[in-house]
Amino acid sequence: MAPREHIFFLLYAIPLLVLPCAASTTSNDSFSFLYNGFSGVNLTLDGSAKVTPEGLLELTNDTINLGHALYPTPLSLRGSPNGTVRSFSLSFAFAILSVHDGISADGMAFFVAPTKNLSNTWAQYMGLLNSGNNGNASNHMFAVELDTTQNKEFQDMDNNHVGIDINSLNSLQAYRTGYYDDESRAFNNLTLISGKAMQVWADYDGVSTQINVFLAPLGVAKPVRPLLSSPYNLSTVLREPSYIGFAATTGAISTIHCVLGWSFAVNGPAPAIDTSKLPKLPRLGPEPRSKVLEITLPIATATFVLVVGTVIILFLRKRFRYRELREDWEVDFGPHRFSFKDLFHATEGFKEKNLLGVGGFGKVYKGTLPKSKLKVAVKRVSHESRQGMKEFIAEVVSIGRLRHRNLVPLLGYCRRKALAVA
Repeated sequence: MAPREHIFFLLYAIPLLVLPCAASTTSNDSFSFLYNGFSGVNLTLDGSAKVTPEGLLELTNDTINLGHALYPTPLSLRGSPNGTVRSFSLSFAFAILSVHDGISADGMAFFVAPTKNLSNTWAQYMGLLNSGNNGNASNHMFAVELDTTQNKEFQDMDNNHVGIDINSLNSLQAYRTGYYDDESRAFNNLTLISGKAMQVWADYDGVSTQINVFLAPLGVAKPVRPLLSSPYNLSTVLREPSYIGFAATTGAISTIHCVLGWSFAVNGPAPAIDTSKLPKLPRLGPEPRSKVLEITLPIATATFVLVVGTVIILFLRKRFRYRELREDWEVDFGPHRFSFKDLFHATEGFKEKNLLGVGGFGKVYKGTLPKSKLKVAVKRVSHESRQGMKEFIAEVVSIGRLRHRNLVPLLGYCRRKALAVA
């Protein structure tokens, strides 16, 4: 008998392991389901809507998209054809990701409708209605919109708001996206197209006919104070039975509208979504740079700057090394001027082995001019000695004009920084 007990145990355990993220309960007075991700979940999809291999429900993922995802069977919200709409609550985690930061279109919504045939809906009407039926009581539609486009036709307040819609995209009530902090009671703004996951809760009280909508970043508990709160008797709106689901549309901006998890309940609170079991959001934009590039790029840049800087410094040093001074007297009185570079090479850098003698105002070196190979004597005078400079100038001006067989002819001179050479 023991083997049979084991066999029956395994047969019952396998179905529980196949769909760990989906659960539903039904009784005469209540109904609920919970999807922590959508892998293996039976949904009615149309348009661009799909479930990714990771379990993410993508309503749109490109430009000019329209997608719907519905619970596959209609729900009894009244309990009887002539009864009033019972209390219901829902929660869903979502994210809106755009390929362009700060730009998106058009938005998404949770809705309750009398049919799952939404083929006549238009993208600019968020996949819920069209220009011919917007505002008609015959729509029998209730929706919570997450609107990212300001449409003057619908009197939208801005391009980042949450609204309650009854048979029309002209919202019954709307408010900018955000939530009230339970402790500080301050309002915290949120951006629908931030690419970050958020969570919505919506409750309808069948007794008080009150609609409350809450929103917060994913992982933050349901706020105490609702973002939207409006009395409205949905018994005058909804048909029996009704379908529930999501709609989303895009315009010219490629946008992903996705749902990560979803729960719903009639006559009770919606089951809590387990955020730890939700699928990961897709990444948009360029792939992240590799660690190798992050390390090598700064090093290569620094090396390039260092090499260029070194080349510039060496070039400037070479230029300044041979830079020469010029004064007004040189224009009128000076004989032929030599470059310091030529005299420097002629004396082999004024080496001591070429030193001929030392005078009162400087040293005299022997040398050979590099181009003409002419043997010369080069007198080097310090610029720091003002008397020496005066003598140097007088010598250049006077002797440079003299010609005598007993005088060594002055061929020319040169000046550089603190040096005078003749």
